[in-house]
Amino acid sequence: MSMEQFEKYVGQVFDRRYKINKIIGIGGMAVVFEAHDMLMNRTVAVKMLKEEINNDAQSVKRFINESRAVAMLNHPNIVNIYDVSVKDDIKYIVMEYIHGITLKNYMNRKGVIGWKEALSYMEQILRALEHAHAKGIIHRDIKPQNIMLLKNGVIKVTDFGIAKLPNTDTVTMTDKAIGTVYYISPEQASGKQIDPRSDLYSLGAMLYEMVTGQLPFYAESSVSVVLMQVNDNPVPPGELNPSLPQGLEQLILCAMEKDPEYRYQNASDMMRCVMQLRQRPDTIFPTRKPDSEEDDAFRGKRKVTPTDTPRRKRRRGSYSMFPVILGVALSFMIVMGVAIFYVLQQLIIAESDDDYKTIEIENFVGMLYSGNLLDSMEFAKYYNIEIDSVYDADAPANTIVAQEPVSGTSRKVSEKHDQKCTVMLTVSLGAQTFKLADLTGQEYRQAELLLSRMGLACKVVEEYHDTALDGYVYKMDPPAGDTVTSGDTVTLFVSRGQKVEYVSVPNFLGLIRDEAMKILIENDLALGKVNYVASDQPIGTILSQSKPEFASVPKSATKIDFTVSGGPDYEPPKVEEETETAEEIPAEGENGDAS
Repeated sequence: MSMEQFEKYVGQVFDRRYKINKIIGIGGMAVVFEAHDMLMNRTVAVKMLKEEINNDAQSVKRFINESRAVAMLNHPNIVNIYDVSVKDDIKYIVMEYIHGITLKNYMNRKGVIGWKEALSYMEQILRALEHAHAKGIIHRDIKPQNIMLLKNGVIKVTDFGIAKLPNTDTVTMTDKAIGTVYYISPEQASGKQIDPRSDLYSLGAMLYEMVTGQLPFYAESSVSVVLMQVNDNPVPPGELNPSLPQGLEQLILCAMEKDPEYRYQNASDMMRCVMQLRQRPDTIFPTRKPDSEEDDAFRGKRKVTPTDTPRRKRRRGSYSMFPVILGVALSFMIVMGVAIFYVLQQLIIAESDDDYKTIEIENFVGMLYSGNLLDSMEFAKYYNIEIDSVYDADAPANTIVAQEPVSGTSRKVSEKHDQKCTVMLTVSLGAQTFKLADLTGQEYRQAELLLSRMGLACKVVEEYHDTALDGYVYKMDPPAGDTVTSGDTVTLFVSRGQKVEYVSVPNFLGLIRDEAMKILIENDLALGKVNYVASDQPIGTILSQSKPEFASVPKSATKIDFTVSGGPDYEPPKVEEETETAEEIPAEGENGDAS
């Protein structure tokens, strides 16, 4: 559903309390509006379930689940929920309004986040999870898209829609509920029992991406990623970003252990290590084998208790070790004698055999490979040529681009003994030609990665877009389906989100109809509700306005409400509400009874 289809709600008042100001986000299940809570006089976010899934039982259950989960929580790093309305026609949650962006959008813009900054965010998220886990709530969908970053660096954890609540049925983990498999724990991916340690795995995967700029596991299909989460180990993050402290790599890999028993056992344990790293970046955490009895604060594994059965020590024998030592010494002397004899024999044979000669390997790189390649070479009869072919946009077809051994290397050869030198030549197949895949709708960093794997260069152009999500590709040049050649450049047009232009609210006080309407049109503002009151001012004179002078408001989407003089004898109409929407403000001298 496009943004235009939700514009109809802008200006409406939900439950006679929440006035919808503008759209601030559209997700897979819901649309989020900025709204004004007229009762509490504060700005809020209204998250409304989309119309097309309004009657879907699973979606509604997830929606209600989110409100129930967050209602149990009260923490500065978790978004607050103020109100919930579940009716037949409209279902919405009223939440704390957050002036910030998702952590995913921030990561898309920065590429790689400095590890100190990343640990600051981790500590806040862990504090939020520590609070939620203590209440028996497991988030189950920790990912950068569900973390909000405020301008002052404060983190807010959101979207508890598929959270596991204490003593309740969980929401079914469908593809729609999972959202993304890039951060899911192995036990969650394989349908096994989960606990708070599943959230810590997801957090480890998220930290991996933050400090390396790459997902720990990526594949063309979600199923492949799930299998990798269950079976594969990620590339150590230090190999992708050598500047990372060793302790940080240990922390990430511990959080991402496949077996929950070897991860951090709770958010508090992981948070202590995060805080220690922030204070002492050179910290190296102790490691141990799973069956070790040593204390391990880093991994948080099970410690041996007094009830555990101690291991039995092997009894030492009372026999003499001299025969064993003597046997080993004799064996060593025999082996060394045979080896020395063989080496001396080979040296004598080589020096006395005139059929052996030493040659220098020719330079083949840059030549065109053909059947008569060796015809003009002095030592052609001593070469055994093997071929490996590769696509190379920088070298014409049949051009030799590499060789092994390299030119100038010495080798001993013999025609009599048919001893030749094997040379592996890498021959270019030229540029590879193929049809360009459709990358629209993907996060631009993943699209860049796919283009790189195809041997294509990438250029990113960021532009505002009314409907495409921030950080996602909405257009390609050349377009999908066109034939391209490896080495070509593909331009990705990436959305920066909807461009919102602001205008300063003028002063309408004392104006009448023509003047007010002219100024509204000039400033791209709309007329809102008009409330008439008895006043000594001339009829049609504006007495007050809903938006104060100089307030910065969005163009087009903002309506200005007015209180207008109906004259000294004005009496409100005999209806339940005295406020109504008028098409225009009566001019001075006209009847103040607007219909």
